[in-house]
Amino acid sequence: MAEHGESKVESFLEKIADKIHGEDSSSSNSDNDRPSAASSLKSKIYRLFGREKPVHKVLGGGKPADVLLWRNKKVSAAVLGGVTVVWSLFEVFEYHLLTLICHLLILSLAIFFLWSNGSAIANKAPTRIPDLYIPEGPVLQFASALRHEINRRIFALREIASSRDLKKFLSVIAGLWVLSIITSWCSFLTLFYISFVLLLTLPVLYEKYEDQVDSFSEKALAELKKQYAVFDAKVLSKIPRGALKDKKKA
Repeated sequence: MAEHGESKVESFLEKIADKIHGEDSSSSNSDNDRPSAASSLKSKIYRLFGREKPVHKVLGGGKPADVLLWRNKKVSAAVLGGVTVVWSLFEVFEYHLLTLICHLLILSLAIFFLWSNGSAIANKAPTRIPDLYIPEGPVLQFASALRHEINRRIFALREIASSRDLKKFLSVIAGLWVLSIITSWCSFLTLFYISFVLLLTLPVLYEKYEDQVDSFSEKALAELKKQYAVFDAKVLSKIPRGALKDKKKA
């Protein structure tokens, strides 16, 4: 009887141990599945403009991206302050470019003259003014990059004009029309300054409120697609097609 009771106790203990091990294995499996589920959920999240990289990588990385995202606040503030000073000189104080250049040259010549002749007055060795020149390499690189960008924009406009994508054509026309209205309200320099300030504020704000902006943009994009479908059904579909296109389909 004692042996029979001991066997019952041992079998009962084995069942408890098996149950504990089963719960541990199921919990560990669920824990292992959580990161994969989280990663799959994260991959399904809508990102603005369909991006897959962080904002810093999208902006090109390096020092320019650090300035735009205010990684170094002193440098970013100095750049914004310098551009603000230039804009204020021309727009607020109504300085002219040639007047500003003349005043800067007068100030520079006065400083260099006092610097070079001050040593003679103080009975010291004459100081040598450093050589100032514009290097050829950066100027050629900038000109080449500018030429490449202009050619790329011209090619894109040519492709839009020669293609049959009516949606893209109308969006470009609408964008140029809005830009023409904005430029009639302010000067080119003011428009450049506003664009520069937005470039220094929007990326860092987007990086900070990334999830909220992506969620809102997804809803806005869905609404725009819905409105375009209505516009397509009521207006664009009623535009008569060209005879050449009908012959191709026939």
